Amino acid sequence: MYIIHYDEIGLKGKNRSKFEDQLVDNIKHLGRVKKEFGYIVLYAEDVSEELSLIPGIAYFGDALKAELDLEDAGLKIKDLLSGKSFANFRIDTSRHNKSFSKTSQQVNEILGGVVLDNFDCKVKLKNSELTVYVEVCNKVIYIYTEKVKGVSGLPVGSAGKVVCLLSGGLDSPVASFLMMKRGCSVVFVHFVNKTQQSCAVKNKISELVKVLSKVQGESKLYMVPFDEIQQEIITKVDSKDRMIVYRRFMVRISELVALKEKALGLVTGDSLSQVASQTLENLDCVYSVYDGVILSPLIGMNKQEIVNIARKIGTYEISILPYGDCCSFLIAKHPVIKGRRRDFEIIDSGLNLGLAEKAFVEAT
Repeated sequence: MYIIHYDEIGLKGKNRSKFEDQLVDNIKHLGRVKKEFGYIVLYAEDVSEELSLIPGIAYFGDALKAELDLEDAGLKIKDLLSGKSFANFRIDTSRHNKSFSKTSQQVNEILGGVVLDNFDCKVKLKNSELTVYVEVCNKVIYIYTEKVKGVSGLPVGSAGKVVCLLSGGLDSPVASFLMMKRGCSVVFVHFVNKTQQSCAVKNKISELVKVLSKVQGESKLYMVPFDEIQQEIITKVDSKDRMIVYRRFMVRISELVALKEKALGLVTGDSLSQVASQTLENLDCVYSVYDGVILSPLIGMNKQEIVNIARKIGTYEISILPYGDCCSFLIAKHPVIKGRRRDFEIIDSGLNLGLAEKAFVEAT
């Protein structure tokens, strides 16, 4: 069994149970779940990798359960350590049950004595080779030797639904993960580049969504054809302005997806001034076509910080595969850096904006 602990959920006061119930709902596909006061127990085998990516979990341990009795706890510790080789150890007790007859230090000493009597080792309180974690709860004692760190945050589904503009690069998958970590359910929308074979596009994007589904569970993906819109823009818009016009169309289409999905906002992978389209002026031009909330969780991060998270969540190797997104198609070598809303509103007046709804309708 796994004993699962949360952190931020514990600060939610009267709403705490709602967040706990959402977390329970998010992990119940892994096995039988039991909610206790201050922690959750999951009866399952070999699901550490899955638990380590589920938002809301601060840490967990693959535990043995003993009766609320130190003699039985000692027997369980012998079972747990049987076959292990270690030169030194320590016992780390958390006494959640304050009415238990022994203090945490007394439990450490008693159970440490059991280990010393049965294994060839010494006690080492700092930088020990092995730590035995003991949690004294209301009715039972849990024992484990590895405290696995989770991603913390809030359980997916506790903060509403958003739509993420998912490219084939590094940034937007990380942005969607960070919104999941804040409790959002994420719907994905991808714009298919006419310069790429549709099979290659679908494979890469589908793999990214598959990885991210390990975080939030089942995910929905809209694949939006962008060919006709690209042709309209290439024909009528100067190459230095095309990047911003592409993105304005993408936001319009994503708004239609959000309306259909009853989502409360959009998510982008923008990082301020990372590329030309992400200057403050250009972001203002792009975001201005949407009246709702646009969330950009990477806005203050540099590339290395983003890469580090991508590696952690498993999207990095997929994201770095060769792929050209729609915004990079036939744009100027030196695109506009300080765009103005008014200029792009004038450009819009000469375009068939109805193509946004047509592309949305044709999305698969």
